Amino acid sequence: MFLSVFDLFKIGIGPSSSHTVGPMVAMGRFLDGMSEATLARVGRVRVTLYGSLAYTGKGHGTDRAIVLGLLGEKPDTIDPAAVATLVHGVIEGGRVRLGGGREIPFDFSADVLFEFGEPLPGHTNGIRAEALDDGGNTVTEGVYYSVGGGFVASAEEIGATAESPKYPDVPFGFADAEEMLAMGKAGGKTIAEMKFANEVTLRSEEEVRAGLDRIWAAMRDCMDRGMHTDGILPGGLKVKRRAKSIADALMADKQRNVRYEHAVMDWISLYAIAVNEENAGGGRIVTAPTNGAAGIVPAVIRYYLDFCPGATTRLVHDFLLTAAAIGGIIKSNASISGAEVGCQGEVGSASAMAAAGLCAVLGGTNAQIENAAEIAIEHHLGMTCDPIGGLVQVPCIERNAMGAVKAVNAASLALRGDGTHFVPLDSAIETMRQTGVDMLSKYKETSQGGLAVNVTEC
Repeated sequence: MFLSVFDLFKIGIGPSSSHTVGPMVAMGRFLDGMSEATLARVGRVRVTLYGSLAYTGKGHGTDRAIVLGLLGEKPDTIDPAAVATLVHGVIEGGRVRLGGGREIPFDFSADVLFEFGEPLPGHTNGIRAEALDDGGNTVTEGVYYSVGGGFVASAEEIGATAESPKYPDVPFGFADAEEMLAMGKAGGKTIAEMKFANEVTLRSEEEVRAGLDRIWAAMRDCMDRGMHTDGILPGGLKVKRRAKSIADALMADKQRNVRYEHAVMDWISLYAIAVNEENAGGGRIVTAPTNGAAGIVPAVIRYYLDFCPGATTRLVHDFLLTAAAIGGIIKSNASISGAEVGCQGEVGSASAMAAAGLCAVLGGTNAQIENAAEIAIEHHLGMTCDPIGGLVQVPCIERNAMGAVKAVNAASLALRGDGTHFVPLDSAIETMRQTGVDMLSKYKETSQGGLAVNVTEC
């Protein structure tokens, strides 16, 4: 299917696109699928979470996201400051207004269930929603999968994916990087130009430009909030926010005219950490392509604007369009879900997207852009997803800092070459997919292996 830039970059809330945003969207789809007559018969709703959603759902706030979705709240419009009050009201009151309308009894501990047995067959992030009448009989039910980056698919859609065309009805329907390069060469177009031409089949040019401005503004605002907020992140690990203190220290160095050449890496890390601390705190976030990896693309854009000679905000659109083109190829041919392929699919994909975007705005050719993305993703292969306590904090926040620095490094290396290289991006993406298939489930966002186990055992 065609993946718009606005599919990959979605405004939502933290701490997780697959475990928070996705379940909210799934509950919205569940309610939207009911007629008024069906809704009038509902006396109870029961939701069961499977796979990674069960194992790390409490740490990621999945059960609370289910409540928000049943209330009719949307990830892109909900006020993050209102989340605690809304959820607390349902838990304490024992009742929920479905879609903000019909009110029914709701027992938070009994009506949101965590199933630690076999996952549902379509994807490890499975959700079964059941609407029951007052006698306990099923009125309707639905199965949904949160497949990463806030994307949600029903059981029917998961089964039909293999039969569906990937890029219908767009002028540059590339399904992989090889096709992308061939189309760009044949048409004399940059990757950003091809992606923009695809986007304007869905929206006017003005709408696309305004949408890209909104995405960048949300990213920038998130960074700024993170750099001005301190305190302890929620969840019980008592992780202290660091972005503000890092920002203060870097500004103090500037005022004292103290400069180390490697300080630019500290700035890049700061930008990424600021975003992911906001994410961990449940703040307003942009999937890029996921919440867990949301700091990398914004950090590299800000690095470009703050540190690269001749940088202009006009090219931020090209950065986002190029990054989205690469992200769409990765999602279509592998995965951006940590629960499916490990953190290589989240941080690795985000780093590849950011590397491609930076290479583009620094004047790279299409071949150099593809090379930059390949370098970045290749050097994240095998990365596990092992969040301590099921929280998107350790090692996730620092991994964004490292992924952002790697993206800059990858773009720089690609720009020093002519675009020819040994490993094609498509081969690196396929390797990531195969590695994810072979990876043990305990290393795929279940908090049953890696740092999630060894740190708590020490």
